[in-house]
Amino acid sequence: MSGSAELSLQALLAAMTADRLALLARHEASARVVAHYDFNNTYQYVIAREDTHLRWLQDALSGCATAVPAPSPSLGETAIAKGSGAKAARFRDVLVEDARILAAFVERWQPRVGGMSHARHRKMLDVVIGESREHQRLFEQAATGFEDVLGRRTAGSPRIGGVLPARWQA
Repeated sequence: MSGSAELSLQALLAAMTADRLALLARHEASARVVAHYDFNNTYQYVIAREDTHLRWLQDALSGCATAVPAPSPSLGETAIAKGSGAKAARFRDVLVEDARILAAFVERWQPRVGGMSHARHRKMLDVVIGESREHQRLFEQAATGFEDVLGRRTAGSPRIGGVLPARWQA
């Protein structure tokens, strides 16, 4: 790989990593306010996959002797309408916005990744983009009020309770 191509690859990987860090921060913030149990589980699933994507990107950057960049600018505040309970409709706006942000990420990165000459990194980023599309669909489904996004609940099991905003409450 030529020196300029390697610099271009490093810049692309660093920029993608910065965007992924911003997405992860946004989804972690959303998970803290989305108290609906099934929707919060969706966020936990997405966050776990995004952690994996970041490990892949960090490994790729390390292989290029490039430091992990700071996150891209914040993707906005995560807020919900005031109220109590974990009714699905309360979280619609957050879910819609997270789906929109992921769609924009895919739209921005897909052409750039498609033009890469480094086959291994291109394939890795294709997987990241494909999973981002899937995460977008999960948020879109949840935004419609569909609660079985990650699978069906056992028949007869009631949907009760919600998720606390922090793991440990004093």
